[in-house]
Amino acid sequence: MKLKHLAPAFIGFILLIIFWQLIVVIGNYEAALFPPPLQVGEAIIELFAEGTIWSHIQISLFRFFVGYLVAVVIAIILGLILGRMTKIWSIIDPIAQVLRPVSPIAWSPFIVLWFGIGDMPAIVIIFIAAFFPVLLSTVAAVNKVDKVYLQVGANFELSRSQLLTRIVFPASFPIIANGLRMAIGSAWIFLVAGEMVGAQSGLGYLIIDSRNSLSLDVVLACIIFIGILGFILDKAIRMFENWVSRVWGGNVSV
Repeated sequence: MKLKHLAPAFIGFILLIIFWQLIVVIGNYEAALFPPPLQVGEAIIELFAEGTIWSHIQISLFRFFVGYLVAVVIAIILGLILGRMTKIWSIIDPIAQVLRPVSPIAWSPFIVLWFGIGDMPAIVIIFIAAFFPVLLSTVAAVNKVDKVYLQVGANFELSRSQLLTRIVFPASFPIIANGLRMAIGSAWIFLVAGEMVGAQSGLGYLIIDSRNSLSLDVVLACIIFIGILGFILDKAIRMFENWVSRVWGGNVSV
């Protein structure tokens, strides 16, 4: 992020903190029910001093990247193939459209039964959250590839695999990149929910554990960590989209 963009962001965060404090004062909330910014700041400092927050963050990021990357690889491969097989996709598309709106958390009873507790339930939930946005954007991107490119590949007598890797994938990737960004936001949201279901560590678990002990300042501290990490991930994927735009061209968001 450029320096000229930091000042508005800093002002925005300051205004958010002021608004937060005003709600506490005007609403006359007890600190135990709605902790003020200063108390939450002290909880953040204490979490860093104890050092336990780092392990929870590392575990959450590990689960996120495993689930997200596996979903992206599988979804892109399937999307490239199914995007070229329109008749088969016409059969699969209604199934995907029915499954896509179902929250990954709705599958949590089965996920816990099948995979137990630990890392796997959260990873599977992240996988489900990221899979459909990438799959659908990949199929749509393949369908929008200029027919001239395909004709060029046919003239050079490229095989199907060569056509996908050398022409279809580079031509469609700028649009796929938008799906990657949507998936990263969805997957990060459901990471926390997944850790609330079948995990014994991570930021989501820490929120539940702190809630049970009525440490709402720690709950809000964890919410702040989740928001900051999500912000960083969003900026990272935007930088990746810009790189894609420079390398392969296309209209991507900035």
